[in-house]
Amino acid sequence: MKFPPLRSAAILLLVCAIPAQSIWNPCLAEAPQGRPVVVELFTSQGCSSCPPADAILGELASKANVIALGFHVDYWDGIGWRDRYSMPEATERQRRYVEALQLSSAFTPQVVIDGHRTLIGSDKQHIMAAIAPATGGINIDVAVEQDQLVISLPDGENGHRYDVNVAAYLPQSTTKIGSGENSGKTLTEFNVVRQFQRIGRWDGKASTLRVPLKSFPGDADHVAVLIQQADEGPIAGAAAVRLR
Repeated sequence: MKFPPLRSAAILLLVCAIPAQSIWNPCLAEAPQGRPVVVELFTSQGCSSCPPADAILGELASKANVIALGFHVDYWDGIGWRDRYSMPEATERQRRYVEALQLSSAFTPQVVIDGHRTLIGSDKQHIMAAIAPATGGINIDVAVEQDQLVISLPDGENGHRYDVNVAAYLPQSTTKIGSGENSGKTLTEFNVVRQFQRIGRWDGKASTLRVPLKSFPGDADHVAVLIQQADEGPIAGAAAVRLR
C-alpha cells in the first residue's frame, strides 16, 4: 500500500474523513441475475505499488460480470513523474469516497467495489472474492444510436436519489516511464478513465438521457454508465457499451 509524501497538497485534502452520508441498501428493485459489479481502481503511474493492481484490473476487465475502471489520480504528478492520464476528477471522486466510507485517508492503489466496499488494489484474493454477481439493482439500457449515447432508465422509485455518472475510458494503454518510482518500466494499464461526469439525476421515474458522442475524448472508445446513490453512495445499476 503506497502513500505519496505528505508534501503533496492534494493528499492533505484526502485525509479528512466526514461521516458517511449513505449506507448500502440491498432492498432495491430486482434486476436480472448477474448485474455487472463495478470495480474502481485509484492508481498512478508514479506509484511503485500500483502496477500489480493495474494488472489485476486488466484481469477483471476481461470478465463479463465486471465493469472495471482505472481512475488515475493527480496527487502523484509532482513527485518525479507526471501521469499522462491523471485527472483532478479522479482525485475528487476518491476524496468523496474517503468521506462516504469514513476512511482515515486515501491511498494508492485503492479499489472501491460497487461504491460501498474498499480494498487494497493489489489484494487479488479478496478482490476476486468480493465480485460475486450482483442480484439486485436498477436495470438500465445503454445504446449508441447514430451520434448519441442513449441511456434508458426505468420506472422504479425506492426513496433514494441517484446520480447518473458516465465514465469514458480507453481499454488499454502502454507507457514507458522515464522518471519517478517506476522509472525505466513500461506499464500496461487497462480501462483508463479519460473523462468522468455526472450527466443527470434519476428520481425513480422512467426517463431517457442522451449524450452527443462528440462530447467524449477521442481516445476513449467505451463508456460505462453508473447509477449511484448521491454523494458517492452505493452503485445500484451499471452498464457499458462500445462507442465506435
